[in-house]
Amino acid sequence: MLTIAAITMLGGACQWLAWRLRLPAILFLLITGIVAGPGVGWLNPDALMGDLLFPFVSLSVAIILFEGALTLKFSEIRGMQHVVRRFATSGVLVTWTVAALAARLIAGFDWGLAILFGAIMVVTGPTVIVPMLRTVRPTARIANILRWEGIVVDPIGALLAVLVFEFVVSTEAGGALSATILLFLGTIAIGTITGLAGGYLMGEALRRDWLPNYLFNVATLGAVFCCFAFSNAVAEESGLLAVTVMGIYLGNRKGVPIEEILAFKESLSLLLITVLFILLAARLDFAQLEALGWVVVGVFLAIQFIARPLKVMYCTWGSNIPWQERTLLAWIAPRGIVAAAVSALFALKLEQRGVDQAALLVPLTFVVIIGTVVLQSLTAGKLAAMLKVAEPEPAGFLILGANPLARKLAQALEQQKIRVLLCDTLWDNVSRARMAGLKAYYGNPLSEHAEVYLDTTGLGRMLAVTADAHLNALACNRYKGVFGAKDVFALRVGGTTGTNGRSDTAREGRTAFSDKVGYIDLSRRLYRGAEIRRTTLSEAFTMEHFRNMHGDHATLLFAIDPKGRLEVFSAENALEPGPGWAVMALIDSASEKTGGTAATDAEKASEPAAS
Repeated sequence: MLTIAAITMLGGACQWLAWRLRLPAILFLLITGIVAGPGVGWLNPDALMGDLLFPFVSLSVAIILFEGALTLKFSEIRGMQHVVRRFATSGVLVTWTVAALAARLIAGFDWGLAILFGAIMVVTGPTVIVPMLRTVRPTARIANILRWEGIVVDPIGALLAVLVFEFVVSTEAGGALSATILLFLGTIAIGTITGLAGGYLMGEALRRDWLPNYLFNVATLGAVFCCFAFSNAVAEESGLLAVTVMGIYLGNRKGVPIEEILAFKESLSLLLITVLFILLAARLDFAQLEALGWVVVGVFLAIQFIARPLKVMYCTWGSNIPWQERTLLAWIAPRGIVAAAVSALFALKLEQRGVDQAALLVPLTFVVIIGTVVLQSLTAGKLAAMLKVAEPEPAGFLILGANPLARKLAQALEQQKIRVLLCDTLWDNVSRARMAGLKAYYGNPLSEHAEVYLDTTGLGRMLAVTADAHLNALACNRYKGVFGAKDVFALRVGGTTGTNGRSDTAREGRTAFSDKVGYIDLSRRLYRGAEIRRTTLSEAFTMEHFRNMHGDHATLLFAIDPKGRLEVFSAENALEPGPGWAVMALIDSASEKTGGTAATDAEKASEPAAS
């Protein structure tokens, strides 16, 4: 019990450290597993879990692949179907061939084991691709190709490993090649049919409300387990293909509410990935690695610098993908949990059959996993930036509402080179925003249409500025899962309500600007001539001077630090900008000020109007 608790705690620490250092968590998970296992001998997964280790690994991989397959949308690869199809089919043969030749000619494996190693190496895997994409932030086209490849190729790699394993076994027993091919085709058929059937039944249950909402996650998890186990029982190792097909079917079927399932599966997948990498890395045997020697480096270099570039060259041949994106695609291909699990499984089966060098399959696979993860995670971000195929830091704003107040805020932000996208359900507001040169989405931000067509690329925060309190609150709840609770803001609509003076709408996010102002008040002041101005603070003109000058006739909106980063004033975040900062505020016109003092000429010079 203490060991299991320690594994989850260490895994959580690895995830936190990766978040702080902006590096893929797999890097720290592998290091932790190696140190805890063969390093100090504290963790022995086989002794800890016994016969349950590989069933646990298999079911965990099934959940991870299903969750990844749910996110695969055919609309994302429109125009790139032939490229993705090559990556997942014929392009696999390129990696398979080069990896098998490297294992045979460099590591000295016999042909059967070398071909098996090549089959395992065709996988890339969502467990390492998705975290790496979060860090690298490549263009949407690169990200979609890599995600599709990683998720679809994983079960294909497992099936190829089954094919080679059965071929090796049948050859030793004097079996025929035709029997192996028939077994392979049968495995594909069983996995595909089982996945489609499971997806259809689960889709019907979700669409027709056969289940209450609180049972969606439990029922889906049970369906995935049953689909995986049944398929494997009928045809060995077809379960991964079955759950992948099931996920793709559900993810692309209209009318299936998969949002809640996705949120649950993402959290579950993160936990399983964290535990699995530590457990499998802890099984690494330094003695076996030492037996291989330095030839493992040659195998890794062949896979990284020959196999991957050749595959990308073949798969993108004749496409309109620019050379910069092809270069990044040729660099990113880390191996993940499926490679580790499949190699461990078949190495154990071959060892039981007395196959020579079978024990060396796992350490060689882990060298490739560690090598690709370490090299690519440390360099892919810099390479993407150098090639100019990385998306900008998500610092832009999604502003809900395209009314006059929202348009004025958007113009002020764009003057500071901040990307803004407005969203409104009224065509008149959207039309006026577009005529003012602002980007605007026409539709409900909570709709399924917005899920597909509302482009949040480069956006890192949401600001709800509408007269509908309920829409503001629902939008905060919806988009805190996209941007994070700290980066979701809602402007109050009317006056202060409740005994605590808190916002009536922003409980799911933060109260924008102040809990003393609302949409009605700011819109009225804007109509009367108030302007959004930027003021640069200094030693001679501090925040205190600014407040003394304007009093209640200025509402602080945004603050910009000396490095150019923009912060939002809110009721929960008491900013106190200092010298070198700039503040943006809605300031009443001179005719509206009663008891205030007009701005000095020096201050006016530092406060250009936002309009």
